Amino acid sequence: MYQSLESLQPVQWQDVSGTQAGLSPEEQARLMARFHVRLPDGRLLSGAAAFVELWLTMPGWRWLGRIGRLPGVTPLLELSYRGFLHLRPQLQKVMRAAETRR
Repeated sequence: MYQSLESLQPVQWQDVSGTQAGLSPEEQARLMARFHVRLPDGRLLSGAAAFVELWLTMPGWRWLGRIGRLPGVTPLLELSYRGFLHLRPQLQKVMRAAETRR
């Protein structure tokens, strides 16, 4: 969804899900387990902090990034994200099943 938006700053998307990524299986599994954003200074963020940084570059989402930067909000978002990660496999199964029925 985010890739279809025109960002306010350049975003370089990298698909780490396939063999073309050139990653070890361990590194690929680590990167696939959570959402990541690499900042221009080279720092790698993951989880809620990564989403907050991405939202700040996306029109229509900047308001959410600004809220995410308020004191105490990113840790709450991280707790929500970790909860979502437990549900994600089941949600993916449901979505795949719905796609095959079409």
